[in-house]
Amino acid sequence: MAAEDPADGYLFDLYRRYIGEPDDRTDVYVGFGLFLGGIGFAIVALLIYLWSSTLEAPAYFVWVEPAYSVAMISLPVLMLGIVVLLPSERRVLYTSIAGLAVTVVAVGGFLYAYPDHWNRYGNNYTTQIVAVYAVGLAGVTASTGAALIAHYLEMAQAVNEASGDDQDGEELTYSDEEIREDIDAAMEGVELSWGGVQKSENKRLTFSDHEFDSENLDTNMATKTTRSSGVDAQVAGLKGLKGGEKKTAVSESSVDDQTQKLKELREQRRKEQAAEEAGGRRITNPLSGLLERLRSLVNRN
Repeated sequence: MAAEDPADGYLFDLYRRYIGEPDDRTDVYVGFGLFLGGIGFAIVALLIYLWSSTLEAPAYFVWVEPAYSVAMISLPVLMLGIVVLLPSERRVLYTSIAGLAVTVVAVGGFLYAYPDHWNRYGNNYTTQIVAVYAVGLAGVTASTGAALIAHYLEMAQAVNEASGDDQDGEELTYSDEEIREDIDAAMEGVELSWGGVQKSENKRLTFSDHEFDSENLDTNMATKTTRSSGVDAQVAGLKGLKGGEKKTAVSESSVDDQTQKLKELREQRRKEQAAEEAGGRRITNPLSGLLERLRSLVNRN
């Protein structure tokens, strides 16, 4: 591969930008020369044709004949320049050159046949000349397409190899110490404020003896557990919170149960009264007996 020379010029800069590093300096000059020459031929052919259209016969045929000839040769020359510029195989280049040669033969036949033996005049060699020109142009077009495809595949392969080399490379790993150092470096100089509390460099919390004297901390306080009740009970509770609705206690026992309990209550009260009366009699009887004895002793005396 040719070494890069700062004095190569603008053509080499274009080649490196759109194609790549040139293998040979001659290919760059010849390729750009053919490519630009094909464009120049086309412009010249157009100008000659426009000039000939302003003339009358026989001057018209004198000038339109070279216009057609130059236009026929411009396209194969341009495509041959593309093949030379691209890093294609030799057989592709040879095919393109052979196609250009065939088109040159066809152009020579056109110069011989036009206008006396052209387009139904004289011997009419139009079909033969057009067929030969088409074969040569097809060869140049095929070789140009093959060169473009080969160049595209080469570029795609280079991209795949580059991506494969990146994947095969060693993966970057970081230790915990390096990560911690990066975090410390990023947080250096950053001050955090907890609700306006002044930053302190201490790592220990200290309290004075009198800070909790006024507080009564009951460590034996029982934990209150609240369990969710049913939907109906929750709705009733919400209605009670709203106000305007009173709770009504509804007894779940029947009338018979209440009557039986009432009888039991009356019987219990009757027994208690009877017990109280019996106790009173026990106290009265000893006193009366004592009085009788005292009366008897007095009467005896």
